[in-house]
Formats: sequence, structure tokens, C-alpha cells
Amino acid sequence: MNPIDFTQKPTVLVVDDTPDNLSLVSSLLRDDYIVRVANNGEKALRIATSEQAPDLILLDIMMPGMDGYEVCKRLKDDPRSRDIRVIFLTAKSEVEDERKGFKLGAVDYITKPISPPILQERIKTHLALKAAADFLRDKNIYLEQEVARRTQELTAIQDVTILAMASLAETRDSDTGNHIRRTQFYVKALAKQLQNHPRFKHYLTDANIAMLFKSAPLHDIGKVGIPDRILLKPGRFEPHEFEIMKRHTILGREAIEHAEKALGIEVDFLRTAKEIAMSHQEKWDGSGYPEALKGDAIPISARLMALADVYDALISRRVYKEGMPHAKAVAIIVESRGSHLDPDLVDAFLSIQDEFQAIAARFVDSDQDLQRKAASLALMQAADNSPA
Repeated sequence: MNPIDFTQKPTVLVVDDTPDNLSLVSSLLRDDYIVRVANNGEKALRIATSEQAPDLILLDIMMPGMDGYEVCKRLKDDPRSRDIRVIFLTAKSEVEDERKGFKLGAVDYITKPISPPILQERIKTHLALKAAADFLRDKNIYLEQEVARRTQELTAIQDVTILAMASLAETRDSDTGNHIRRTQFYVKALAKQLQNHPRFKHYLTDANIAMLFKSAPLHDIGKVGIPDRILLKPGRFEPHEFEIMKRHTILGREAIEHAEKALGIEVDFLRTAKEIAMSHQEKWDGSGYPEALKGDAIPISARLMALADVYDALISRRVYKEGMPHAKAVAIIVESRGSHLDPDLVDAFLSIQDEFQAIAARFVDSDQDLQRKAASLALMQAADNSPA
């Protein structure tokens, strides 16, 4: 249905099998409207579904072959013509006839013989109603498009902010930026695989998986609060150093909570991000940190992140080490089933391990990535060791 173009006359289609009636109605309307005529139902349907569809149809009921009721039914069944207003013109005057016409979707009912003033006013009224309906529909479409545009804009701002925050942590760590992208896609793939699992389907809705994907880059945001002498240490941590390092989980949650307070509202993806930042170092058997959570007490989001993080740590090259072959990484993850990692998550990982391997290849760290990271870490270490 086309909205009324106020730069030209509205179009009225007159459908009647009697030439005299077509001539009469056309003569009454031609000064104010573009008038098109059809002497049978088939022709009327062709005109109504064409690119130059009418704004209103005056439809006779008593026609040979396809009667007006059938024409109206077909008009309303076709998405191209269902919104065109139909006024029946007929000699039928029984209440049941009118009820049938309105039930089929007609908006009015004018009995013959036609009164020119009544015909003119009825047409004028229904075209005005059409114009109002078109205006509201177009306004709604505009508002929907505007809401969609602004939502997309806000989503883009969120995504950029998250990646900026995550990149800030990455600049002070031995991981490259590709670690962030890989773990995002690992988490999403694993969540999709578990979406119909009895233990997880209540949580892994499409909306929550989208939140997981958005939140995953913030899992190590707390590392910005760890001193360089510990964060950049290539070897094993001393016990007291490890205790400091473990605080990055708490610092990460606190940083996100601070952002929430600044916003003044709770945001779904930040709630998920807090879970991941705080608990992704917890272990299924309760030997992890910072709270020694065990089993299902560990948030699902954090369990997913834990597996993704372990796999990526094993297979990825770092400034100070080579990456492990995929098969060996898989073997270590299998060994961690029921101790470090949720058993069902490990089983899901094994069923899609090829997808993990493909993600790793897609976002592989290049030699240039590692060289840039090595140079960046060297500068930070030099600055940390320089006299105040």
C-alpha cells in the first residue's frame, strides 16, 4: 500500500460489471480523484496489486464470475493489497449482507441507487482516515528505525569501551591483543555447544551468550593493578608474588563495579563481566582463587572463561615461550576434567575442539605481534628499573 501523495490526486478504483455504473461513478469523481475502472474481479485484483495501486476501492458485490465478496477476500489475503480501503457499492441492503462485507474487511457500505453527496463524503472521510493511518505507520517506522540506529550506536560505544579497557590490561601483560579475540570466540563456541545441555540451557540463552561474548574481553582487566615487577616476571612467582598476582581477580571486579557506580545503573553485560573477572581462576575442585569456590558454586560464565583461558594459554606463543601443539593442550585439558575444569565443559570442548583450533588459526599471533609486545614489555621493564 502506498501512502497518499499530496502533490497529486488520490486514486480511486471503481469495480462494476455494468458500463453505465462505471460511467456514472467516474463522472462523479473525476474532478477530485484519479479514477481507474475494472469491469470484473480479476482485472480489479491485477490493478490493486500493481505498483500503481489505488488508495481506495469502490466495489460492486453482484458481479458475474467472481463476486465482490470474493474480490474483497482476495484483496485482504494479499499483503500487497490488504491495507487498501474497500467500500462496497450494492443494491443489497440486508443487515446480514452488510455484516458479511464488514467481516471480510470492508470499511463502508453504500447502497444503490448512489447519492452523489453521500458518495463524495464517504470517500473523502475514508481517504482522510487512510492519510492519518499512513502518517502514524510511517511515524512508527521512523521511530523504530531511530531506536534501532541509536541502539546500534550505543552497542558500538559499549564494544569500543570494552575493547579499550581490555587493551589497557593487555598492554601491561605478556598476552597480545589476539588473546582477547580468541577467548571471546572460544567462549561463544563452547556456550553454543552447551546451549541445549540440561545443566546449562536455563542460562545459555541467545541473549546471555551475546552478553558472554561482549564481557569476555574484560576477564583480565584487574591486571592493570598488578605491579610490573610481578606482572612482567617471565619465570615462576615466589609465594608472596603469587598472592599479589591473585588479586587481579578482585581488582577486576572492583574496577567494573566502579564503572557501574559511575553509570548509576546496573548493566547486564557488566554483571557478567564481574563474574568472569572475579571467578575465572576458580577451579572445579575448589583449589582455585580468590574465593576457593567449588563445583556449581562457580558461575557458569567463569567456568566457560576458565576453559577458554587455559586452552589459549597452552597453545599460544608468548614473548617468553613457544606455543604447545593442539593435541598436547587437549590432553592437558582432559587431565583437568573434574579437577580444574567442569567435566561437562571438557566434554563439550572435546566435541568441538576443531572449532577451537580454527579460531586459534584465525587470530594467530604473528611475528610482528610478538615483536611489538616484546618491545613494549622491554620499555616498561626499563622504566620500572630506572631510578626515580
